Amino acid sequence: MSMRPWMTFCLLATLSAAALGEQEPTPARQLLLERRFEPGSAELDVRVARMVLPKGYSSPLHTHETPGPRYVLKGRVQVEEGGQSRVYGTGEVFWQSGQWTRTENLGEEEAELVVFELVKPK
Repeated sequence: MSMRPWMTFCLLATLSAAALGEQEPTPARQLLLERRFEPGSAELDVRVARMVLPKGYSSPLHTHETPGPRYVLKGRVQVEEGGQSRVYGTGEVFWQSGQWTRTENLGEEEAELVVFELVKPK
């Protein structure tokens, strides 16, 4: 079997796409959070965790080892921290400072978050 028909097809497809002004797909990048963080130690462990909060879940008052960003994959959560309360939805990012906090799932389904932590090695 000759490769010539296949090569001709590929060349025509490339020329047709170029003639129509089609461009190669490129990844999209959207900055979701930028914040300066100055760790007390030069060496840190990085943890990335996926949290699934059941419908109706409300965490007890708690703290985290270190501050860090949280990304809401799905749902709506209310975060109370440092005497302030705010609601975050799908695609939003927020920063938890390490103060006493409580998180509640406000949605009718599970809420999912990605939690990023920078902690001192043990």
